[in-house]
Amino acid sequence: MSPRSVAVLGSTGSIGTQALEVVAAHPDRFTVTALAAGGNLDLLAAQAAATRAPLVAAARGAADEVRAAVAAAAGDPGYRPDVLVGEEAATTVAGCGADVVLNGVTGAIGLRPTLAALAAGSTLALANKESLIVGGPLVTAAAAPGQVVPVDSEHSAIAQCLRGGRAAEVRRLVVTASGGPFRGRTRAELADVTPEQALAHPNFAMGRVITTNSATLVNKGLEVIEAHLLFDVPFERIDVVVHPQQWIHSMVEFHDGSTIAQCGPPRMLVPIALGLSWPERLTDVDEPCDWSAPQSWDFEPLDDDAFPAVRLARQVGEAGGTYPAVYNAANEVAVEAFHDGRIPFTSIVDTVAAVVEAHNGNEAEVSHVDQVLTADRWARGRAGEVVGGTTTRHTPGARQ
Repeated sequence: MSPRSVAVLGSTGSIGTQALEVVAAHPDRFTVTALAAGGNLDLLAAQAAATRAPLVAAARGAADEVRAAVAAAAGDPGYRPDVLVGEEAATTVAGCGADVVLNGVTGAIGLRPTLAALAAGSTLALANKESLIVGGPLVTAAAAPGQVVPVDSEHSAIAQCLRGGRAAEVRRLVVTASGGPFRGRTRAELADVTPEQALAHPNFAMGRVITTNSATLVNKGLEVIEAHLLFDVPFERIDVVVHPQQWIHSMVEFHDGSTIAQCGPPRMLVPIALGLSWPERLTDVDEPCDWSAPQSWDFEPLDDDAFPAVRLARQVGEAGGTYPAVYNAANEVAVEAFHDGRIPFTSIVDTVAAVVEAHNGNEAEVSHVDQVLTADRWARGRAGEVVGGTTTRHTPGARQ
C-alpha cells in the first residue's frame, strides 16, 4: 500500500503539530505534500525542513522571507519547495489534490479551504468546525458520501460509535462536555471572571478562541450544529451532558436501549490519527484506558441558565440559512472584546444573542459562499457596535 499524501492546514497550531507527530510516527503510511500556516514562520520552516513538503504556504509575510527561513532550517540547498503567501494560500494548498487534507485552521476563514479540498476530491479531515457550521448546505452539498471525516474528539467518537448499528437504529446522539473551568458556577458568579481564568481549561491545551469558547460553552453549541450536519440527526435528538473527566468523548444511544460510548484519554491524538487514516486504525497512537486503576466518572446536566450558548446554538441551527455564520462571527468579535477587557465574560454570549436577534437571515437557501461571507461581515460589524458601548477595561469586581 502506497503512503497517503497529506496536506496540513494550520500546521503550526495545536491540531497541526499533533498531526505531524502522527505522520512522523507512521512514515510508511503518510507523506506530507503541503503545509500551510499563519504567521509562525520559524515553526513552519522547521516543519518544512522535517517533512520535505514540496509546497509551503504562509498567510502572512513575503515569499522571499519564507524561502529564506525554510532554507536556513533545512540546511540543504537541494530542498527548495514551492512557496505561496497571502490570504488565499491555504485555499490553494487545500485544492492541491492530496489524498487527505487536514483543515486545522481556526474560524470562518477555513470555509474556502474546506470547499477547495472537497472540490479536489480529497478526503477532508475536518478540525475546522466553523467552516461546516457557517457553510452548512454549501459544504454538505459539495461533499461526497464519506468524504468528510470529523477530527473533533466528540464527532470522531460519534462516528466510531455509529459503526455499532445502522442509521435507522439511532435514537439520539449524546455529546459530552467538560463544563469548562467554570463548571458549577451561577451566572452571577461568572460576571467577574478574568481572561486568564477563562483560558485555564481543565483538560485540553488549545488556542485562545477555542479555549474561551469552551469556557462559555459556545464551542459545545457549535458542536451540536456540527453533529446535526455531519450525521443528519435532528436537533431534538442531540443531547449535551457534562462529563468533567472527558474520558468518554461522546455516545450514541440506539432504539433498543443500548448506548455505545467511545472512551480514551482526554487528548486529540486518536481523533487526529483517525482523520488521517479513516476508516482504518493506526497502531499505538495513544495509551488505552487503565481499567485496573480505581477511577470515577461523573455526569451532570447542562446548566442552560448559567451557560445559554448551547440553547442559543440550537435555535440558530434550526433557523438555518446564514444564522450559524452570524452566531460564529459575533462570537469571535465578542471573545476578542473580552480579552481586550472591553466586556465582561457574561457579555460574550449576550452579544452573540443580540446580534442573532438583529439578523434578518431568512434566505430560503444558501447557495453561494458570498452569502455566508456577507452575513459574516455584517455580524462582525454589528457585534463591534454592541461591544463598542463598553470602552473602559473590565476588571474583577467592576460589574458592567
